Amino acid sequence: MAEPEKIPEPAPRRIFQARQRLTALPLYFEGFLSIRRARYQDFEQYWTELRGTTLFFYSDKKTPTYLEKLELTNLTSVVNIYPDEKCGAQFILMLRNEEVELKVEDYDSGEEWKGFIFTVTQLSVPVCMSLLPGQLIKLHDVLEKEKKRRTAMEQSPSASLSTEKTNSGDYINKLNTMPECFYAVSRQKAIEMLEMNPSWGNLILRPGSDSKNYSVTIRQVIDGPCIKHYRVVNMGKGYTIELARPVILLSLHDVIDYFVNQTQGSLKPFVTHTYDNKSAGLPLEHAPREMHPAIVPHPRAKPLRSPMPETVIAPLQENPVARYMHETVCKELKEKSKRQEADRQHANQPL
Repeated sequence: MAEPEKIPEPAPRRIFQARQRLTALPLYFEGFLSIRRARYQDFEQYWTELRGTTLFFYSDKKTPTYLEKLELTNLTSVVNIYPDEKCGAQFILMLRNEEVELKVEDYDSGEEWKGFIFTVTQLSVPVCMSLLPGQLIKLHDVLEKEKKRRTAMEQSPSASLSTEKTNSGDYINKLNTMPECFYAVSRQKAIEMLEMNPSWGNLILRPGSDSKNYSVTIRQVIDGPCIKHYRVVNMGKGYTIELARPVILLSLHDVIDYFVNQTQGSLKPFVTHTYDNKSAGLPLEHAPREMHPAIVPHPRAKPLRSPMPETVIAPLQENPVARYMHETVCKELKEKSKRQEADRQHANQPL
């Protein structure tokens, strides 16, 4: 029996070109990194590329499409956890909106990763790390490339929008649109919606108690149904989720993504599956504003009345007296009309 043909693996050059096309950013450094975003999670290892100021994570070396990415422009500091050569390197990237823990098996590789991350985010080569002369030369080369890239971005504003495009080339302005799971409802109404239609999702974004801020209402079933509310403060140029450690995000879409990602998808945005708000149990004013086109009110048509029963008219019966009276009256009218016509002609004759 013939063995099935093996799918040919893409050549390294084709992989590089595909990744370059999808990310539209220059490659500065690459290698295996283990990452976890929360302390209670386990580390997951990815093939990682540092392109521009973004880390792209791939399942392996030969996958052209990345699984997720991490933007480093808001990096504030790097904290070493185990700066021991025997234990490899483990450190935390302190970002403005989250903390991400990274780990590499080799201590020298960890120093190199930190050196490249510092160089592209701070635009300077660190001098306090134990790096070899060859590694320092690479960092200086990357520094010059990154400076040129940022200069080009400042001169071409449209270039900064390329990172916001999806793989299909469509651009969504997330800063100016509301998420689909936003509903202009009260806290109690949001709870009722989640309880009535659990299959549609378990996370609703709604207005806060004032007219400026927002709230997130979630419903989870652990030992039993559990409802929680989280305040989202509008900071003008971003939004802050009020947690034990406040999380700052750029848009309300990012707020929803944060809840979904932090719960590994157990929280899902509540989205109605129909435009018929009666079946959803929602009045029209509570429906998401993006889902409904402008509706022009039409005057309500009056209900049709029941047709009146037709009147059946009996045929006139033949009556000799009636016929005589009818014929006599008609004859008199004709004679009268003739006399009147004759009088008019006589009056018009010249004297």
